[in-house]
Amino acid sequence: MKFAVLVFPGSNCDIDCYKAVEEAIGEPVDYVWHTATDLSAYDCILVPGGFSYGDYLRCGAISRFAPVMNEVSKVAAEGKYILGICNGFQILTEAGLLPGALLRNTSMKFRCHDTALQVVNNQTPFTNDFDLNEEIVIPIAHGEGNYYCDEETLKQLQQNNQIVFKYKDNPNGSLADIAGICNERGNVVGMMPHPERAVNDLLGSADGKRMFTSILKAWRDTHGTASVR
Repeated sequence: MKFAVLVFPGSNCDIDCYKAVEEAIGEPVDYVWHTATDLSAYDCILVPGGFSYGDYLRCGAISRFAPVMNEVSKVAAEGKYILGICNGFQILTEAGLLPGALLRNTSMKFRCHDTALQVVNNQTPFTNDFDLNEEIVIPIAHGEGNYYCDEETLKQLQQNNQIVFKYKDNPNGSLADIAGICNERGNVVGMMPHPERAVNDLLGSADGKRMFTSILKAWRDTHGTASVR
């Protein structure tokens, strides 16, 4: 299985994502610049956190026009796995790959600390290594992580089991305590907490590691047990 970590001007969690793949599952991983126009060689695309293009206009509003995002939409439609973390989640909503938007935290302050999450959907390729309703600890680091959508969209998210993670103690005012969602197909996930910063107990939690083992398990279930390198 092969991973791509996208890099935009202002990305600052790309190295964390790259190292998390190496440490958690030891699969091949490349940095891919935002000007790339071909992602066909990759099975999973990681859209990392940071401040892409300085977060001018809105978070992710400029990045969604980068050439690589056309390719992200293409491979998402093919069923490949896409994980957007923090700013990556914001980019995926701006690109229309996930519904809703991320607003300023209700505290109007940047929040950076460990956060308890509830695993609401463990049937996605990103969460199959978790138990349903399991409580895990994943850190957050954001100023605009307040998830919002209209009433009809929220109803659809609930009916389609598209809410993947919920905050146990909502740190940013997100609607319905939402910390992460997926598309209807389940192959695109966006979340504000940072699983790549929780892959080793030395970091305070290793709960994020199971997101990466989940991805590999889902891919092997589809493609066979042998790892492609």
